[in-house]
Amino acid sequence: MNCAISGEVPVEPVVSKKTGLLYEKRLIETHISDYGKCPVTGELHSIDDIVSIKTGKIVKPKPLHTASIPGLLGAFQTEWDSLMLTNFSLEQQLHTARQELSHALYQHDAACRVIARLKKERDEARQLLSEADRQLPAAPEVAPANATLSNGKRGPDAKKMPLGISAGVISELTDCNAALSQQRKKRQIPPTLASIDDLEKFTQLSSHPLHKTSKPGIFSMDILHSKDVIATGGIDTTAVLFDRPSGQILSTLTGHSKKVTSIKFVGDTNLVLTASSDKTVRIWGSSEDGSYACRHTLKDHSAEVRAVTVHATNKYFVSASLDSTWCFYDMSSGLCLTQVTDDSENVDYTAAAFHPDGLILGTGTAQSIVKIWDVKSQANVAKFGGHTGEITSVSFSENGYFLATSALDGVRLWDLRKLKNFRTFEFPNANSVEFDHSGSYLGIAASDIRVFQTASVKAEWNPVKTLPDLSGTGRATCVKFGPDAKYVAVGSMDRNLRIFGLPSDDSTEDSAQDS
Repeated sequence: MNCAISGEVPVEPVVSKKTGLLYEKRLIETHISDYGKCPVTGELHSIDDIVSIKTGKIVKPKPLHTASIPGLLGAFQTEWDSLMLTNFSLEQQLHTARQELSHALYQHDAACRVIARLKKERDEARQLLSEADRQLPAAPEVAPANATLSNGKRGPDAKKMPLGISAGVISELTDCNAALSQQRKKRQIPPTLASIDDLEKFTQLSSHPLHKTSKPGIFSMDILHSKDVIATGGIDTTAVLFDRPSGQILSTLTGHSKKVTSIKFVGDTNLVLTASSDKTVRIWGSSEDGSYACRHTLKDHSAEVRAVTVHATNKYFVSASLDSTWCFYDMSSGLCLTQVTDDSENVDYTAAAFHPDGLILGTGTAQSIVKIWDVKSQANVAKFGGHTGEITSVSFSENGYFLATSALDGVRLWDLRKLKNFRTFEFPNANSVEFDHSGSYLGIAASDIRVFQTASVKAEWNPVKTLPDLSGTGRATCVKFGPDAKYVAVGSMDRNLRIFGLPSDDSTEDSAQDS
């Protein structure tokens, strides 16, 4: 029997008391609730007029496509495809879950390593601070009336004032001065020093492209004579350590964000100092495998740092900055012991060098003034004027009597005994001036490189050799003498380090060519 409404066999059959017609329960209940009458006869009906009929379970006939073997195979194929799609989806979800778990574990491991490193650095910093507190005096020493001490911040807002140079440090500097002064009296010019005839024959032996072509220019240089290693600081923000005998780069120091303005070896130790326009000084140290890493980043200055110079003890150094201050540092801890500025006049420091005996510091300024300082008291004991333009470099002679300074108008020589200028070399745009280690020769870097034989105040300083600037830029930026003045190293505004010397003394025949 079929439903009077749908014409299909009802699942839940009901019959009307009034009409006796058979309906599907859900259909007739819906119709009565909407219209209140029989859908066939139109008589009024209510839910109470509907009576359920008990029947056996109705089994629907199988669809036609499952009544044959091909139909069954097709159904099985459909089920298999559905199963495979579901399995593939589950595998993808599992793979994604594994990746997310691996990434979470990696982040956890990295976080643990960072936390461990930070804890180690914190413990090391606490240890260094504890050692510094034990070494430094309880109260700062009295500074001279014309000098102000700070730690990079001035005024009432300064967070911390350096404790000054302790009596123990001053005693150490004084003892070093006495020992070096005695040695200087007995010192003689080494017989292995290159002769004037040798220097007259100097020619370019090699050229090494050490820095990037995108930002060419070697701004500073130093030579470690005991190992014949040359360090260069570039405009490309890197410093390069170059082994001259082998012609190989030993290490490239990266970390500064702006040009490296000054670089110095710390005696025969494995330490290197760099100063930069990014307002920082970095102390680099080498490990057993020869690679260098930054040990300290010093941020006491508030403007570009132009120079670093190492004391003869190799335990202390000074940095000079355009923020009108110079800082005296402890090498091992990287602590600024004192930061000095001259309140009598506002000057920006562009160059600095220790006297060979270590108790005098020479500084050059952007205001064309050369200042001489007593390191023990941080007092300005002498001041030289006469230059035009900023002072680009200062260099003390090994005899301790002469000071050479370079600037826009050329090079001036000063007698430290009488505090006066006794000779002037007019080389426009002189960028660097340097005495050799014996004090026998003077090198000047400007539009070319000039080498002079040193003499006394009254005797003539004769030119020995003029070396051309082969960079094509017309600007040699730095000049240094090698061990026993056997060669001259020159940096220019291209990226090449050039070595000048006797061809027979060159051990790097396969040197790099100019780029």
